[in-house]
Amino acid sequence: MFFCVFETNRAILDVLGLVPAGNVLCLRDRNLMTFALDFMRILWRMRRERIDAVIDMEFFSRASAIFAFLSGASIRAGLHRFTGELPYRGDLMTQRVQYNPHLHITVQYAVLTEAALSGAADEPLLKVPASGIDRGHQSATFTPTADEVVRVRRILDEAGAGAGPVILLNPNASDLLPLRKWDTHRFEDLARRLLSQYPDARLVLTGAPNEQPAAEVLCRAINSPRVVSAAGRTSLRELLTLYTLSTVLVTNDSGPAHFASLTTVHTVVLFGPETPHLFGSRAPATTIIWKQLACSPCVSVFNHRLSPCSNNVCMQSITVDEVFGAVQKAIER
Repeated sequence: MFFCVFETNRAILDVLGLVPAGNVLCLRDRNLMTFALDFMRILWRMRRERIDAVIDMEFFSRASAIFAFLSGASIRAGLHRFTGELPYRGDLMTQRVQYNPHLHITVQYAVLTEAALSGAADEPLLKVPASGIDRGHQSATFTPTADEVVRVRRILDEAGAGAGPVILLNPNASDLLPLRKWDTHRFEDLARRLLSQYPDARLVLTGAPNEQPAAEVLCRAINSPRVVSAAGRTSLRELLTLYTLSTVLVTNDSGPAHFASLTTVHTVVLFGPETPHLFGSRAPATTIIWKQLACSPCVSVFNHRLSPCSNNVCMQSITVDEVFGAVQKAIER
């Protein structure tokens, strides 16, 4: 089994350890030249390995459908728009699955896998009960090494040596979809209330390297010796280690909410323009706050994730009181 991913997404596969490192085929997407070179290199590798089946887990990209076709695989499972409004991807798949907006994304991916293995020629696939496919869902778990625990404890030590809960705040939602972002000032207010309520608590701000400046500004605004920013200072494994040492994570709807499902940390996720019914974490230790406005979700596969919204009332409607209450309940549990 092989995985083909963009280089920026490889880290999660290395953490999961599902396949040998040499079976992760990486595409660099920094510029068109490196992308084209890697495209040809991976195609040659796939041809040499005589790949039998390709499962295309992409919703939007047409390139992945072309890639699947050129691989030489006789079985190619992927989404097909049929009469729907999905992005056109051609007739390059042998196992054509209709996108179902009523299935959680983990089930949708499982359907693609089952379609590749079933050999069924009917359309659209897959004509079996979704409950049977979903029953096999099993979450992966992350276990840090002793050295990783030591390194991450140093970060916690910077936020004081309190014996109370470690609370993580992930205030960013990436520039890909800024509508998902809860206002930074509300994260600041939440932090102050948590520090007041829990005198022994330590707060850690997390984020990607490009989010480090914003996290440090927020850290200075809170201005407490029990608050430290780890944004841009950890690898993905170290970030997951931080989750294992923490009590609660408060995050916008973004990658950390899903990464945290590999650990036991209780996650409070703030949803707005997307729906947790499709993209919410399925980990049991999860609290989702979503206002379910009549216009939500306004971001979907059907509109290419391009919302006309310029006023994210769905996120503005989430109050500091609500999030503070959710964190309290998680700590009590």
